[in-house]
Amino acid sequence: MALEIFRKSFTKNAYRITKDRKKTALRVRIPGGEISSELLVKVSEIANKFGNGKVHITTRQGFEIKGIDITKIDEVNKAIQPLIEGFEINQPNGIDNGYPAAGTRNITACIGNQVCPKAQYNTTLLARKIEKEVFPSDFHFKIAITGCPNDCIKARMHDFGIIGMTYPIYEKDKCVSCGACVKKCKGLSTGALRAENYTVIREHSKCIGCGECVLNCPTSAWTRDEKKYYRLSIMGRTGKKNPRLGEDWILWGDEKNIIKIIKTTYEYVDKYIDRSLPKEHIGYIIDRTGFQEFRNFVLKDVEFDELAVVRNNIYWNGIIYSGAENDLGK
Repeated sequence: MALEIFRKSFTKNAYRITKDRKKTALRVRIPGGEISSELLVKVSEIANKFGNGKVHITTRQGFEIKGIDITKIDEVNKAIQPLIEGFEINQPNGIDNGYPAAGTRNITACIGNQVCPKAQYNTTLLARKIEKEVFPSDFHFKIAITGCPNDCIKARMHDFGIIGMTYPIYEKDKCVSCGACVKKCKGLSTGALRAENYTVIREHSKCIGCGECVLNCPTSAWTRDEKKYYRLSIMGRTGKKNPRLGEDWILWGDEKNIIKIIKTTYEYVDKYIDRSLPKEHIGYIIDRTGFQEFRNFVLKDVEFDELAVVRNNIYWNGIIYSGAENDLGK
C-alpha cells in the first residue's frame, strides 16, 4: 500500500508508471523543443547512470529517460538539476527536488524564424516565455506554437495553438508589377492579392498572414510589419471520448494578450473543474459550462488593438464515442 501511495506522488514529480512496477521513466521538459549539446550530453549521462541507457523522444519534443529504478528517484532529481536550471524551469519547491508538477505538458514549437524563412517569429523564445507564466501546474494543458500558417507543429490538435501571422506592408514605389506576389498568393495561399492598374491590392479579410508575398517579391515592395501577430486556435484534442481539431478564435492577436488569455484559463479551470473526477480536460469543462462563460471569463481584462478579430461563438465538431450506436461497423 505504501508503495502505491509513493507511485501516486512521483507521477506528479514527472515520473511515469510503467509496465514494470519497479521501474519508471522520467519526462524531461524542453520548452520549445530546443536543447544545447551540453544538456543533451547530460540527458545521456543520466540515462546511462540511472536508467537502461535508452531515451525516448516524445511526441511533445521532450525526453523520457527509461528504466529508472523507483528507489533512485531522489538521486535522479538531484542529477537533473542542471537540466532544470539550463531550461530555467520554475522550481518553487527548491533545488534538487525535481520537477514540481506534471500536469501542464511540455510546450512544443516548430523551429521558428531562426532557421525557417517562412516563420514569423522566434518560436522557442515564445515557448519559454509561456512556460515561465504557466508552469508548474497540475492542470492538464497542452500548448503548441508554430511560426506560420503552414502549421508544422499541428497546433490545432492542442488546447491552445498559437500560429504566427505577418502583417504585410506594401510600398508601391518599389513595385515593378511583375505579378510574383499575386501568383504565389493564389497558388500557395488564399488569393488575397490582385493586380489592379499596375498596383497590388490586398484584401485583408482573405489574408492569413502567411508572408508569401514578402518572401517572393524580387524588389522588397512587400515587407513584414515589425509587430508580431498571432492566430489563436483553441480546444483541439485527441483521446478516447471526443477527439477534434481546435477552432480559430482570435486572429491578428498580440503576444501580451495571447499569454494573458492562457494564464486566465488556468484560473477558469481552477474555478470550474469537477474535482470529483480523477481528471477533467479543459475542453470538456468548456463543453460543460458553455463557451460564452469561458469567453467572458478569460476576456474580462483583455483589450485588443483594432486589427484583432475575436469570434463571438465557437462550434466544434469531432468524433463522438458514446456507445454502440456509433459503431462504424453497423
